[in-house]
Formats: sequence, structure tokens, C-alpha cells
Amino acid sequence: MGSLLELVWNFVRSMFKSRQNLVLENLALRQQLANLQRVSPKPRAQLSDRLFWVILSRVWSGWESALTLFQPRTIIGWQKNVFRLFWRWKSRRRGPGRPRIPQEHIRLIKQMWRENPTWGSPQIVAELAKLGIHHSDSTIRKYRPRNPRDSASQDWWTFIQNHVDGIAATDFFVVPTVSFRLLYVMVILRLDRRRIAHFNVTESPSSQWAAQQITEAFPFDSAPDYLIHDNDTIFRGRFRERADAMNISVRRTAYRSPWQNGHVERVIGTLRRSCLDHVIVFNERHLRNVLGEFVAYYHEHRPHQALGGDSPDGREVEPLESGKIVSIPILGGLHHRYAREAA
Repeated sequence: MGSLLELVWNFVRSMFKSRQNLVLENLALRQQLANLQRVSPKPRAQLSDRLFWVILSRVWSGWESALTLFQPRTIIGWQKNVFRLFWRWKSRRRGPGRPRIPQEHIRLIKQMWRENPTWGSPQIVAELAKLGIHHSDSTIRKYRPRNPRDSASQDWWTFIQNHVDGIAATDFFVVPTVSFRLLYVMVILRLDRRRIAHFNVTESPSSQWAAQQITEAFPFDSAPDYLIHDNDTIFRGRFRERADAMNISVRRTAYRSPWQNGHVERVIGTLRRSCLDHVIVFNERHLRNVLGEFVAYYHEHRPHQALGGDSPDGREVEPLESGKIVSIPILGGLHHRYAREAA
């Protein structure tokens, strides 16, 4: 009964439709019927189907009434995709336009922004022009870092390089003895020649004891302009007072940032790997003697890459005619130094 009523209703409704609407509706139904007749578990719309419905929705206002397999929002989504593809095709590059910036230019612009925090885009434009590269101010600003560091500041490495002649660094490290006592070694390093200005050993370090060490390390007018150390509490109190009295400007490293005192950390690593890891320490006197012999070798004979292969105290090149090469043991043969000896 329901089917008969539906057929009668469709017949009556078709009587009031225009011929054009009947043709379009017939076309829409035939297209969906063709889609169903394909051999597939589930009807899928191909590209031709999508284009058909997109075009039909543009020319016929009653297209939604003929939909059986798809939802109206599906057709609208297809139309948006076609619109996006159309404008992508229309916006394609069809001829000469604004030339693309070579990748090497982009890398150079980013490098200039990174390495020159006090520069603005006009300086970079002028610098590039001197190199035969011409770009607009807006292009330079486009590649500016999103989070540039403060232009009035300098990074830690730049600070060290600008003041290396007047900087010293200090730190402590611990050495266990054969009886499991802990001995504390304080090392003070001059950064310009990587020279260990002073070291000392104690079982009970204090701020007063540390203050005495910088007095012994820098007698008379040899005190550096800056002294770098970490946030250990031993570098407060008497130590800070002594540094101020010697006109030494103290620079503390950031919390948990040993790389900011990397030079002295590297020296401590050298003392461990090249000396203390191969020696059993008995007491303070023994440790002081071992370190004294190694530090003398470190200053006078050991080559340093940071010094171009030279030693901190400077080592003369011995000519071939000076004599034969002899090997001299250091620390019982743990290390050796080499020299020419006249026959």
C-alpha cells in the first residue's frame, strides 16, 4: 500500500515539474544507477562522478532531491576541493615573475642574523651588497630569527674570547685515597695560555682557605680582571671579599651549566685521565707531589691543541743538528718527554 501511494505521489509531483527539471532528475538518477551497477562491495565515487555532481549542483537548484547514494554535504565537500584545485591551477607560475632566492643566500642571511645580534636589516642589506648580492629590506626581515637574543648582550663564548687575556677560572674536584679518605683539589687556570696558575690540596676546604689560594695564585699585580667559578657556597663569604679586595670581578656560571667553565673542567679531566686515574694516592703530601710533577710536565713539555701544538710555558723547536733524541720518563714512566741531546 505504501509503495502504491509513493508511486502516485511521484506521478502527481512530476506533473507539476518543468521539462528541464525532469531531464536533470532523470540524468541524476541514471548516474547513480550506473554507480550501483559497478562491481564493488560498496559504491565509490570516481573522479568523473564527483565532477558530474559538482557541475549539476551549479546548474540545477533541485539537485538535493535526486540524491540517493550520497549526502548533500559530501557533494559540497567535493565542490570545495574542485574550487581549491581550480585556484591552484589558476595561480600557477606561468611566466617570469619574482625570482626565487637561492638557498645559499638564505643560509647566508640567517647566518648574518645569528652571528651579528646588534645588526638590523639595513646593515645586512649593505653587507650583502658589498658581496655582490642584492635583496630588499623586506626579504632580509623575512629570514630574521623568531626569537633573536637581546641585541645589547653577548653570549658566553663571545665574552670569553673578548677578555681571554684577563680571565682566570677555578673549580674543585675530589680524589679518594687508599684509605677511602676524600681529598679536595682546587685548581686555578689562566685561560690565555691554559696555564695552571695554582693548585692545592686539603681535606677540609673552606671559604677562608679558598681565599688564601687566590692570594697565593696571584701575587703582587698579577691578578686577572675576571674570575669564573660555579655556584658552590665555598666561593662566598671570605672568598668573595678577598676577590673584591684584589679588584677581581667574579663571574658565576649559570646553575647546572658546567660548560660555561669548560676550560677548567677540561683541565680537571686531563689531570684525571692522564695522571690520577693511574695512581693510588696515599695522603695529601703524596697527591701534592704527584700533581706537582705532572703540572710541571704539563706546563713545559706537553703539547696543547688550543695553543697550536705549543706548551703553556712555550717550547722552543730543537733543530736537527742539536743531537739525537732521548726519552725522559715522567711519573715513573707514566709519561715521557722528548728532547735532543748533544753527542
